[in-house]
Amino acid sequence: MTAKVFFDTNVLVYAALGTGNDEPKRKRALDLMDTENFGTSAQVLQEFYVTVVKKASCCLSPVQAMEWIEQLVEFPCQSIDHRVVQVAIEKSERFSISYWDAAILAAAEALGAGIVYSEDLNSGQSYGLVRVVNPFV
Repeated sequence: MTAKVFFDTNVLVYAALGTGNDEPKRKRALDLMDTENFGTSAQVLQEFYVTVVKKASCCLSPVQAMEWIEQLVEFPCQSIDHRVVQVAIEKSERFSISYWDAAILAAAEALGAGIVYSEDLNSGQSYGLVRVVNPFV
């Protein structure tokens, strides 16, 4: 189970909900989903569900969110096991980032992804074997 790139939660949220001013981001996210060999993690799917059902101003129903998740799990999805947790803790300390951001990087690395598409980390920065790219700039 490998992936060339890893999608952070915000990419998937834009794909599902991007409207109005976020319409260009929605189109970009959908284009990436159609063209990239991507993966996610259990953490990303959890964050996606909470964001699109509970936090977004224009929410999906739980059923609609589950339909998205069922499509997403057709692609590589890294589980969060003790190894991923250990690597995330190490990355959090090494790069002075939150554990949650480090867990994204650790999951991407575990899937063999060299690129993480995200708005949340420093675009262009390498965190060990993984480089972050903001796909919306």
